Amino acid sequence: MSDRATPNLPSRDFAATISFYEGLGFATKWRGAQWLILQRGDAFLEFFPHPELDPLTSWFSCSIRLDDLDGFYAVCRSAGIPETMTGQPRLHPPEAGDWGGRIAFLVDPDGTLVRLIQN
Repeated sequence: MSDRATPNLPSRDFAATISFYEGLGFATKWRGAQWLILQRGDAFLEFFPHPELDPLTSWFSCSIRLDDLDGFYAVCRSAGIPETMTGQPRLHPPEAGDWGGRIAFLVDPDGTLVRLIQN
């Protein structure tokens, strides 16, 4: 196995986090009282309980690098996540980044910013 890193993100409620990310194709890899691991292909997201988190002031973020940004974005749209500038969850459509690549943004129900970056 090659080296890898996995983001550690807050969850106000593991059941709600699982439900949201399952709609995006993630599956529960492991769940305990103090830790949750979700997986979609080679992408892993790990969560810790943070029941007092205010999604409107959350500063947590991570990036998911995708071979098919447009395909994953379509999955997000079909899951009913709106393209809007406020609220959680929400999407911001793919655009050209200043480095020449493409990027989109997902804000999950807990206010975590997930950068969706085309490989």
